[in-house]
Amino acid sequence: MSDEFSVESVYAELLGRAPENKMEPRLAPLFRAMEVLGEPNKACPIVHITGTNGKTSTARMIERGLMAHGLTTGRYTSPHLSKVTERISVNGEPVDDATFVRIWDEIRPYLAIVDSELEAASQPRLTYFECLTILAYAVFADQPVDVAVIEVGLGGITDATNVGDGAVSVITPISLDHTDLLGDTTGEIAVEKAGIIKPGGFLVSAAQPRDAAQVLLEKARELDVPFRFEGVEFGVDSRSVAVGGQLVTVQGLAGRYEDLFVPLHGAHQAENAAVAVAALEAFFGGGERELDRDVLVEAFAEVTSPGRLEVVRTAPSIIVDAAHNPDGIRVSAEALREAFNFSKLVVVLGVLQEKDAEEILTQLKESLGDLAEEICLTQSTSPRAIPAAELAELAVDLGWGEENVHIAEKLDDAIEWAVERAEANDDLAGGVLITGSITVVAEARVLLQAKEA
Repeated sequence: MSDEFSVESVYAELLGRAPENKMEPRLAPLFRAMEVLGEPNKACPIVHITGTNGKTSTARMIERGLMAHGLTTGRYTSPHLSKVTERISVNGEPVDDATFVRIWDEIRPYLAIVDSELEAASQPRLTYFECLTILAYAVFADQPVDVAVIEVGLGGITDATNVGDGAVSVITPISLDHTDLLGDTTGEIAVEKAGIIKPGGFLVSAAQPRDAAQVLLEKARELDVPFRFEGVEFGVDSRSVAVGGQLVTVQGLAGRYEDLFVPLHGAHQAENAAVAVAALEAFFGGGERELDRDVLVEAFAEVTSPGRLEVVRTAPSIIVDAAHNPDGIRVSAEALREAFNFSKLVVVLGVLQEKDAEEILTQLKESLGDLAEEICLTQSTSPRAIPAAELAELAVDLGWGEENVHIAEKLDDAIEWAVERAEANDDLAGGVLITGSITVVAEARVLLQAKEA
């Protein structure tokens, strides 16, 4: 395949439309694109997922559950860690390069029609994320898949993915993030997330702050949609740490599933598993038919979540975690303390400009305490990265201690310094945590040659 028709050239073409984080609050051009393409958004049932944290892990769990039931699946998630094709998966694997390029080549002329109409109306042409979303729907229609698991990019109401109607709408925990775009309270943010709840669907929600839960409840009642909430109709009955993950007993909507091995760490992943079980029960039997436990055991045993408390190197252990908001940092820190027996942890942190760096640093300090006294502030190659020196100044102001704060503008230098500090004094139980943004984690995985996502 020539470079002219490579994944890399398509990716460059997509990025040339708009910065990766540029999203237009609109749906009309997406519906127009679906119309000219023959409505690939209606080609199969959809499980639609939104929320602040846990979306991708939950999507991967639901995907594996659907596959274990013998269905061909599509999964659309974002962002990617190493290659854009990770965002569009078929049966748990990134779409192959040839299909990615072929479908883009097929839909490009039709998207040009929409672009021309937008330009005639003095509106921005289709953005990077809009085009990638359209491409995902087109790939899933082409394969074809039996069911698509679609993760929202941002919010819900006007997110590009919302041209699809979820047979099941899944809402993972809502917390404060993207407040400049979605609202200053969890209730306001929930209004945006509730946009994926559709007539004829079924709402499955994680446990939510009171104001958010009320918004979701009212939306479901308005549309006469059945609703089930974690902590009320379903949830984690018990969990215990196990080698490589945890054993989780879930009380579902229709059955109780004992000792499911989930190869991921932390209470939050157990809760994601419970949400996934409820979503599967809703999809297969409207929440009234018990699933086969053996099928669930098979499904969860295959679950992976790259970049989420992922061990990418040992001796010393280097863990990457894509938490990028205060609540994500908190639950990851709790899981890390529970699952790993570190005597000392050196943190490598990089944060993007649109994130609350002060609260992230505060939460890190509060959650890890004496375990992590040393921190290296760095930055990814993203133009949105906060300069390392600026982060370091903020860390000192927040009480990290100037003698324990290091600056390394290049991530490879940051990792090298952190490894040296983790091994200081021949500490065999020292480790390194790389966190703060998905871009930092993605670049660290490349540097450390982690397995492809």
